[in-house]
Amino acid sequence: MADYQEEDLQKFLKNVDEITNLIQEMNSDDPVVREKAVLETEKRLQFTEEDQEEDECRTTVDKTMISPPQASTKNTDEINTALKEKGNEAFVKGDYETAILCYSEGLEKLKDMKVLYTNRAQAYIKLGDYRKALVDCEWALKCDEKCTKAYFHMGKAHLALKNYSVSRGCYQKILEINPQLQTQVKDYLNQVDLREKADLQEKEAQEALDSGTNTAVTTKNLLEILSKPDHIPSFYAGGIEILTDMMKDCTERTLFRTHNGFSIISENEVIRRCFSTAGKDAVEETVCMSVLRLWQAVCSENEENQRLLVLRPDTGQLLPSLLASRVPNIRQQTLALLLQLAQTENGRSLIMGHLDLTGLLEALVSFLDFSDKKANSAMGLLTDLALEERFQVWFQASLPDVLLALTGVLKRDPKVTNTSALCQCIAIMGNLSAEAATRRQMSASEEFRDACLGLMAKCEEDVDLFREVMYTLLGLMMNLCLQSPCVSEVWAMEVSRKCLSLLNSQDGGILTRAAGILSRTLSSSLKIVEEALRAGVVKKMIKFLKAGGQTASRYAVKILAICTNSYHEAREELIRLDKKLGVLMQLLGSEDEILVGNATLCLGNCVEVPHVASSLLTTDIVPVLLKLAGGDAQKTAVQLNAGIALGKLCTAEPRCTARQGAQLLLWRKPPHPQGTGESSGCSRRGNTVMGQGSFWAPTAVVFSLFHSRSLLQPLLFLPLLPLPLTPSPLLSVSFLSPLLFQKQTSPASFFFFFFFAWDLSVWENVP
Repeated sequence: MADYQEEDLQKFLKNVDEITNLIQEMNSDDPVVREKAVLETEKRLQFTEEDQEEDECRTTVDKTMISPPQASTKNTDEINTALKEKGNEAFVKGDYETAILCYSEGLEKLKDMKVLYTNRAQAYIKLGDYRKALVDCEWALKCDEKCTKAYFHMGKAHLALKNYSVSRGCYQKILEINPQLQTQVKDYLNQVDLREKADLQEKEAQEALDSGTNTAVTTKNLLEILSKPDHIPSFYAGGIEILTDMMKDCTERTLFRTHNGFSIISENEVIRRCFSTAGKDAVEETVCMSVLRLWQAVCSENEENQRLLVLRPDTGQLLPSLLASRVPNIRQQTLALLLQLAQTENGRSLIMGHLDLTGLLEALVSFLDFSDKKANSAMGLLTDLALEERFQVWFQASLPDVLLALTGVLKRDPKVTNTSALCQCIAIMGNLSAEAATRRQMSASEEFRDACLGLMAKCEEDVDLFREVMYTLLGLMMNLCLQSPCVSEVWAMEVSRKCLSLLNSQDGGILTRAAGILSRTLSSSLKIVEEALRAGVVKKMIKFLKAGGQTASRYAVKILAICTNSYHEAREELIRLDKKLGVLMQLLGSEDEILVGNATLCLGNCVEVPHVASSLLTTDIVPVLLKLAGGDAQKTAVQLNAGIALGKLCTAEPRCTARQGAQLLLWRKPPHPQGTGESSGCSRRGNTVMGQGSFWAPTAVVFSLFHSRSLLQPLLFLPLLPLPLTPSPLLSVSFLSPLLFQKQTSPASFFFFFFFAWDLSVWENVP
């Protein structure tokens, strides 16, 4: 480092300490100290302006350097890290003064450690010393101008100081630095808006009180009366009822807040005793009801009051316990309060962030005991919460704690339970089970799985009466059956039997979901496939395909693919029901590649039945499969299935290859434009764009050269192998050699092998 740079650095470090002291003195409560600090600051500003020209002549990079890198030795780093950790431990314990001392000691040794500045700023905010927090954030930004943590604390400090526009600017700066923090920034900005709105409400309420507005003065007087201790419960109940009637406008609700209404009510010992969930008499019940109605009135359209209510230390446990009270009226009023909070995004966030969610979920589920609309209201609230990402994260982590309550829902008797509420609750479980981790925990519980079967059996007693419950339950079980491998073959067998029985239903929704479950359970056991075949599943799935419908067709063709892949009898039955495979071939033109992939697999299985391949001679099956294998299909599995089906078809009936030979040559014959080449390494072949090294179509043709199925499998991976960029006789020999050992190789097979080898050699030379 140059001498003048070292001198500047030492000078700057000295100024850092002096300026910090000046700022602290300017914030002093002593006016003499403040005045002295202001005068000293003005002198420094004048001195800075005089020296600015000289400094600018020497500056090559506009960068504030707080401490030289050379000064940061390994020993200093270790000490500062230890001090930071010690400060963090104190912070977690709530000892913010000790935390500040630790961070400050670290900054004395190394003044450009931004994390110490931001941590100390956070501690200052906890102590309410917002101006010192702002100073630390500014120093952190001198260390790193993109320090989002500094902007976060600055935004929080300015919010506390009611500098709302500045606070917004800090949070928006975070978004500029890191757009991925959009969700968090949105929450911060929402807090600023709510606090600014609350500030305006408080100013207007105070003006109304100062002007002597009757309702405003009465609200204040009532709160003063209720703050008096040691009265009988009925005294407080009467006063609270009168106060509730006063909460008609925003002014009175705001005065309730500004005059410590929440503390007056919640900290009153007589009222607190009435909130006890055990042994209430009529008067205590009246007090509880009065308070709950008051909170509803106070929180109506007032987000700040909602925030203060939920953030009270005892509210997190109190509201779920009241919701589970043995007194129906108290449960109903608590539910009404929670429904009011959950109407807004901010209210739902308060519920999920500060209430006991385990107790809340269990209490809401217990509302299924009611046969009236209260059960529907409770499930509606649970549905709203379950849609929030924060709830879903909590649910996945806390599922072992609440799984017993959810299992109890499935064990309920649909005859005596509110049907629509029960459906809502099961639908919530179904939606949450879409997450793999949640589904894994649910399906791993034998009691939960058996409860599903038990409820299914109860609904089978009268499917028409319990149609909605059955339909919703099948949706949940479809998700559980996604778990692979199936946790219990016995359970899968029992579920499959019930679904096979449901295939006789006349309800389209029930039929579709039953087929969906079968499409996921059949592959777990050959015994299940055997039972399905005996139950006539092939015939029923053909009817599904003929009826149309994308979702039902997906399930049907998958079931057929599994059955035909497992048993020759299934292939023969399918051919008997669909002699020329017209239903399957029609599916090959679908835009749904899952549908197409399973259809090609099923078709490939069926052509192994004698005489089936011959019946397809007059169809366009070969070019259709060739295009799918050659790249029309986007999914590799679809291309592979199409190639296998084509290979099986040509193996079973060599005339398919001979009859389509001219057409294949036309489709495969590449144009040779002079002087044109595609720089991307791709060339168009017919209507298919083939990537370099992607030879699905020729590979599919080569499948027809082999009569032994044992030679088919290695060729499936041919397109994944790197191909030479120049003509290679060795490549042709490598394909020819297996043929030389085949006793029954048709002339057509040799013809297409020659064509394939010629095609590779031609396309290896495409410009």
